[in-house]
Amino acid sequence: MALRGISEVVYIEDQPVVGHILLPLLRQLGLQSRWLLWLTSSRRLSRPWLAQSGLPLQKVVQLRQPSAFDTVAAMEKALLTGNFSVILGWFPAELSETDKRCLQNAAQQGGTFGFIMYPQNGSNRPSGQFSGLKIYSTLYH
Repeated sequence: MALRGISEVVYIEDQPVVGHILLPLLRQLGLQSRWLLWLTSSRRLSRPWLAQSGLPLQKVVQLRQPSAFDTVAAMEKALLTGNFSVILGWFPAELSETDKRCLQNAAQQGGTFGFIMYPQNGSNRPSGQFSGLKIYSTLYH
């Protein structure tokens, strides 16, 4: 599976978007020889949840970044390396079009697939469609 590019996932905080929408894709990508990277600010991955979900513990890496800016920079660098099957970047709000384009270019150059993850809230209004997939979890719950 040669995926590369950036997609957005807009989710509701108290609904398990990863388990319902992304988990099958993450399991498939976990079969590749490359790593799965989670870039978060406050969320901490649960090893029991990873094991129960069928994700390869030995291939999952989590980096916790102190701010959204640091997460964008870390995600860009990780995408460029080509060492990851998928990178999930968790953000507090929708990214700017400039940040999205930067990440899209890095994903193309590194041959990596990435998800920009952010919660739906009152200040997140859908803007113009980014050149990727925008998934609204309210459609699936």
